[in-house]
Amino acid sequence: MEDHDLKLQMDEFLPLRDIVSNTLREGILTGELKPGERLMEIHLARKLDVSRTPIREAIRMLELEGLVTMVPRKGAEVARISEEDIRDVLEVRKALDSLAARLSCERITEEEKDGIRKAEKDFEDAVLTRDAKTIAKADVRFHDRILDSSKNKRLSQMVNNLADRIYRYRFEYIKDESNHKRLIEEHRAIMQSIFEGDSKKAQERVSTHIDNQEKGITEQLRSNKDQGNGSDG
Repeated sequence: MEDHDLKLQMDEFLPLRDIVSNTLREGILTGELKPGERLMEIHLARKLDVSRTPIREAIRMLELEGLVTMVPRKGAEVARISEEDIRDVLEVRKALDSLAARLSCERITEEEKDGIRKAEKDFEDAVLTRDAKTIAKADVRFHDRILDSSKNKRLSQMVNNLADRIYRYRFEYIKDESNHKRLIEEHRAIMQSIFEGDSKKAQERVSTHIDNQEKGITEQLRSNKDQGNGSDG
Protein backbone atom coordinates (compact mmCIF):
# COMPACT_ATOMS: atom_id res chain seq x y z
CA MET A 1 0.00 0.00 0.00
CA GLU A 2 1.27 3.46 -0.96
CA ASP A 3 1.97 6.15 1.59
CA HIS A 4 -0.72 8.84 1.59
CA ASP A 5 -1.38 12.24 3.04
CA LEU A 6 -4.56 11.01 4.73
CA LYS A 7 -5.64 12.94 7.82
CA LEU A 8 -8.61 12.25 10.07
CA GLN A 9 -11.47 14.68 9.43
CA MET A 10 -12.24 15.21 13.10
CA ASP A 11 -15.80 15.87 14.26
CA GLU A 12 -16.59 15.75 17.97
CA PHE A 13 -20.22 14.78 17.24
CA LEU A 14 -19.41 11.65 15.20
CA PRO A 15 -18.30 8.18 16.36
CA LEU A 16 -14.71 7.32 15.47
CA ARG A 17 -15.74 4.73 12.84
CA ASP A 18 -17.71 7.45 10.98
CA ILE A 19 -14.76 9.83 11.14
CA VAL A 20 -12.51 7.10 9.73
CA SER A 21 -15.02 6.15 7.01
CA ASN A 22 -15.43 9.83 6.01
CA THR A 23 -11.64 10.15 5.76
CA LEU A 24 -11.27 7.01 3.65
CA ARG A 25 -14.30 7.92 1.52
CA GLU A 26 -12.77 11.31 0.72
CA GLY A 27 -9.51 9.57 -0.19
CA ILE A 28 -11.31 7.21 -2.58
CA LEU A 29 -13.55 9.84 -4.19
CA THR A 30 -10.66 12.19 -4.91
CA GLY A 31 -8.30 9.47 -6.13
CA GLU A 32 -5.88 9.81 -3.22
CA LEU A 33 -6.62 6.11 -2.66
CA LYS A 34 -6.43 4.63 -6.15
CA PRO A 35 -8.74 2.02 -7.74
CA GLY A 36 -7.48 -1.48 -6.94
CA GLU A 37 -5.27 -0.30 -4.07
CA ARG A 38 -5.25 -2.60 -1.05
CA LEU A 39 -6.61 -1.23 2.23
CA MET A 40 -4.48 -2.82 4.91
CA GLU A 41 -5.89 -2.41 8.42
CA ILE A 42 -2.54 -2.26 10.22
CA HIS A 43 -1.10 0.32 7.83
CA LEU A 44 -4.22 2.52 7.96
CA ALA A 45 -4.48 2.25 11.75
CA ARG A 46 -0.89 3.38 12.09
CA LYS A 47 -1.33 6.17 9.51
CA LEU A 48 -4.49 7.55 11.14
CA ASP A 49 -3.34 6.82 14.69
CA VAL A 50 -6.39 4.73 15.63
CA SER A 51 -6.99 1.09 16.53
CA ARG A 52 -7.86 -1.49 13.88
CA THR A 53 -11.50 -1.76 15.04
CA PRO A 54 -12.78 1.55 13.57
CA ILE A 55 -10.74 0.84 10.41
CA ARG A 56 -12.45 -2.54 10.03
CA GLU A 57 -15.89 -1.02 10.66
CA ALA A 58 -15.23 1.83 8.20
CA ILE A 59 -14.12 -0.60 5.48
CA ARG A 60 -17.33 -2.59 6.01
CA MET A 61 -19.41 0.59 5.62
CA LEU A 62 -17.58 1.58 2.43
CA GLU A 63 -18.07 -1.93 1.03
CA LEU A 64 -21.85 -1.49 1.43
CA GLU A 65 -21.58 1.81 -0.46
CA GLY A 66 -19.77 0.10 -3.34
CA LEU A 67 -16.53 2.04 -2.83
CA VAL A 68 -14.58 -0.94 -1.42
CA THR A 69 -14.41 -4.52 -2.69
CA MET A 70 -13.47 -7.61 -0.68
CA VAL A 71 -11.16 -9.84 -2.72
CA PRO A 72 -10.69 -13.51 -1.70
CA ARG A 73 -7.25 -14.20 -0.18
CA LYS A 74 -6.31 -10.52 -0.57
CA GLY A 75 -8.70 -8.57 1.62
CA ALA A 76 -10.15 -5.11 1.04
CA GLU A 77 -9.26 -2.94 -1.92
CA VAL A 78 -10.57 0.30 -3.40
CA ALA A 79 -13.31 -0.57 -5.89
CA ARG A 80 -12.01 -0.47 -9.43
CA ILE A 81 -13.53 1.80 -12.06
CA SER A 82 -15.03 -0.17 -14.94
CA GLU A 83 -16.64 1.02 -18.16
CA GLU A 84 -19.77 -0.91 -17.19
CA ASP A 85 -20.07 0.87 -13.84
CA ILE A 86 -19.42 4.27 -15.43
CA ARG A 87 -22.22 3.57 -17.92
CA ASP A 88 -24.64 2.25 -15.29
CA VAL A 89 -24.13 5.12 -12.84
CA LEU A 90 -24.22 7.87 -15.45
CA GLU A 91 -27.29 6.43 -17.19
CA VAL A 92 -29.14 6.70 -13.90
CA ARG A 93 -27.72 10.17 -13.27
CA LYS A 94 -28.83 11.30 -16.73
CA ALA A 95 -32.39 10.11 -16.10
CA LEU A 96 -32.57 11.79 -12.67
CA ASP A 97 -30.93 15.07 -13.75
CA SER A 98 -33.13 15.26 -16.86
CA LEU A 99 -36.23 14.85 -14.71
CA ALA A 100 -34.96 17.51 -12.30
CA ALA A 101 -34.42 19.92 -15.22
CA ARG A 102 -37.92 19.27 -16.61
CA LEU A 103 -39.58 19.81 -13.23
CA SER A 104 -37.45 22.90 -12.61
CA CYS A 105 -38.74 24.42 -15.87
CA GLU A 106 -42.27 24.07 -14.49
CA ARG A 107 -41.71 25.00 -10.84
CA ILE A 108 -38.71 27.32 -10.47
CA THR A 109 -39.13 30.64 -8.63
CA GLU A 110 -37.28 33.91 -9.30
CA GLU A 111 -35.40 33.46 -6.04
CA GLU A 112 -34.25 30.00 -7.14
CA LYS A 113 -33.12 31.44 -10.49
CA ASP A 114 -30.91 33.85 -8.56
CA GLY A 115 -29.51 30.90 -6.60
CA ILE A 116 -28.67 29.00 -9.80
CA ARG A 117 -27.08 32.11 -11.36
CA LYS A 118 -24.88 32.50 -8.29
CA ALA A 119 -23.96 28.79 -8.29
CA GLU A 120 -23.01 29.00 -11.98
CA LYS A 121 -20.84 32.09 -11.33
CA ASP A 122 -19.26 30.35 -8.32
CA PHE A 123 -18.43 27.41 -10.58
CA GLU A 124 -16.68 29.69 -13.07
CA ASP A 125 -14.72 31.27 -10.21
CA ALA A 126 -13.82 27.79 -8.91
CA VAL A 127 -12.43 26.82 -12.34
CA LEU A 128 -9.98 29.73 -12.08
CA THR A 129 -8.47 28.14 -8.94
CA ARG A 130 -7.54 25.03 -10.98
CA ASP A 131 -8.10 23.02 -7.80
CA ALA A 132 -10.11 19.88 -8.62
CA LYS A 133 -11.70 19.58 -5.16
CA THR A 134 -12.89 23.21 -5.21
CA ILE A 135 -14.26 22.83 -8.75
CA ALA A 136 -16.02 19.53 -7.95
CA LYS A 137 -17.74 21.01 -4.89
CA ALA A 138 -18.92 24.01 -6.95
CA ASP A 139 -20.21 21.62 -9.62
CA VAL A 140 -22.20 19.71 -7.00
CA ARG A 141 -23.72 22.96 -5.71
CA PHE A 142 -24.80 24.04 -9.21
CA HIS A 143 -26.61 20.76 -9.89
CA ASP A 144 -28.06 20.71 -6.36
CA ARG A 145 -29.64 24.13 -6.95
CA ILE A 146 -31.44 22.76 -10.00
CA LEU A 147 -32.46 19.66 -8.05
CA ASP A 148 -33.85 21.81 -5.22
CA SER A 149 -35.90 23.86 -7.68
CA SER A 150 -37.60 20.66 -8.92
CA LYS A 151 -39.33 20.53 -5.53
CA ASN A 152 -39.47 16.74 -5.53
CA LYS A 153 -38.17 15.26 -2.26
CA ARG A 154 -38.13 11.66 -3.53
CA LEU A 155 -36.05 12.70 -6.53
CA SER A 156 -33.60 14.51 -4.25
CA GLN A 157 -33.39 11.41 -2.05
CA MET A 158 -32.59 9.18 -5.06
CA VAL A 159 -29.84 11.53 -6.23
CA ASN A 160 -28.37 11.68 -2.71
CA ASN A 161 -28.32 7.87 -2.50
CA LEU A 162 -26.11 7.83 -5.58
CA ALA A 163 -24.10 10.93 -4.64
CA ASP A 164 -20.76 9.28 -3.82
CA ARG A 165 -20.70 7.17 -6.99
CA ILE A 166 -21.61 10.23 -9.07
CA TYR A 167 -18.96 12.34 -7.30
CA ARG A 168 -16.23 9.80 -8.01
CA TYR A 169 -16.79 10.04 -11.76
CA ARG A 170 -17.41 13.79 -11.61
CA PHE A 171 -13.99 14.19 -9.96
CA GLU A 172 -12.28 12.00 -12.57
CA TYR A 173 -13.72 14.21 -15.32
CA ILE A 174 -12.89 17.50 -13.59
CA LYS A 175 -9.26 16.48 -13.00
CA ASP A 176 -8.74 16.91 -16.76
CA GLU A 177 -8.48 20.69 -17.26
CA SER A 178 -9.30 20.38 -20.96
CA ASN A 179 -12.93 19.70 -19.90
CA HIS A 180 -13.38 22.91 -17.89
CA LYS A 181 -14.37 25.24 -20.74
CA ARG A 182 -16.96 22.73 -21.98
CA LEU A 183 -18.40 22.37 -18.47
CA ILE A 184 -18.92 26.12 -18.16
CA GLU A 185 -20.60 26.30 -21.58
CA GLU A 186 -22.87 23.35 -20.77
CA HIS A 187 -23.85 24.78 -17.38
CA ARG A 188 -24.78 28.09 -18.99
CA ALA A 189 -26.83 26.32 -21.66
CA ILE A 190 -28.72 24.18 -19.12
CA MET A 191 -29.37 27.22 -16.93
CA GLN A 192 -30.64 29.28 -19.87
CA SER A 193 -33.06 26.62 -21.10
CA ILE A 194 -34.48 26.19 -17.57
CA PHE A 195 -34.94 29.95 -17.20
CA GLU A 196 -36.76 30.01 -20.57
CA GLY A 197 -39.01 27.19 -19.39
CA ASP A 198 -37.99 25.05 -22.38
CA SER A 199 -38.14 21.58 -20.83
CA LYS A 200 -37.32 19.74 -24.08
CA LYS A 201 -34.14 21.75 -24.63
CA ALA A 202 -33.21 21.57 -20.92
CA GLN A 203 -33.42 17.76 -20.95
CA GLU A 204 -31.45 17.52 -24.20
CA ARG A 205 -28.70 19.73 -22.79
CA VAL A 206 -28.54 17.73 -19.56
CA SER A 207 -28.25 14.52 -21.61
CA THR A 208 -25.41 15.98 -23.68
CA HIS A 209 -23.71 17.15 -20.47
CA ILE A 210 -23.74 13.65 -18.94
CA ASP A 211 -22.93 11.89 -22.25
CA ASN A 212 -19.80 14.03 -22.61
CA GLN A 213 -18.78 13.13 -19.07
CA GLU A 214 -19.24 9.41 -19.74
CA LYS A 215 -17.26 9.65 -22.98
CA GLY A 216 -14.46 11.64 -21.34
CA ILE A 217 -14.03 9.27 -18.37
CA THR A 218 -14.24 6.16 -20.56
CA GLU A 219 -11.54 7.50 -22.90
CA GLN A 220 -9.42 8.36 -19.86
CA LEU A 221 -9.87 4.84 -18.47
CA ARG A 222 -8.88 3.24 -21.79
CA SER A 223 -5.87 5.54 -22.12
CA ASN A 224 -4.68 4.58 -18.61
CA LYS A 225 -5.09 0.88 -19.47
CA ASP A 226 -3.08 1.32 -22.66
CA GLN A 227 -0.30 3.12 -20.78
CA GLY A 228 -0.30 0.33 -18.19
CA ASN A 229 -0.05 -2.33 -20.87
CA GLY A 230 2.75 -0.39 -22.53
CA SER A 231 4.78 -0.19 -19.34
CA ASP A 232 4.47 -3.93 -18.84
CA GLY A 233 5.98 -4.76 -22.22
